[in-house]
Amino acid sequence: SGFAPPTQHVLEKSEVAPSKLNMKLKDVYEPLLSFFRPMTCRRKDEQTLIPCHVGEGLNTTECLKNKCCPSKTGRELKCYMPFKDNMQLTFRLLVLVAGGFLILGCLPFCCCACLQR
Repeated sequence: SGFAPPTQHVLEKSEVAPSKLNMKLKDVYEPLLSFFRPMTCRRKDEQTLIPCHVGEGLNTTECLKNKCCPSKTGRELKCYMPFKDNMQLTFRLLVLVAGGFLILGCLPFCCCACLQR
């Protein structure tokens, strides 16, 4: 009478598990996504500033906590969205591809050395 049926107990555990799984997946994918989508606060002349989605009246610390860029001059927005850094993305992809080719190039030599022993 004071005990819950076993099926009800399993359902409660399965309800908690997806939220933990989502948090773990988010922790894994966030650095991976930021690697392939590098952002910068350096602005080129033709780029327009987009206000940060959290609000305008933020100080520098709050702005950085929300992954936004604080403005250095008072004339512009105090907190704005970062820009996509295409040069950094190109460099990262170049290093990744070069590393892959290096590994694939050395793989046959390593296999041959191991098989000759």
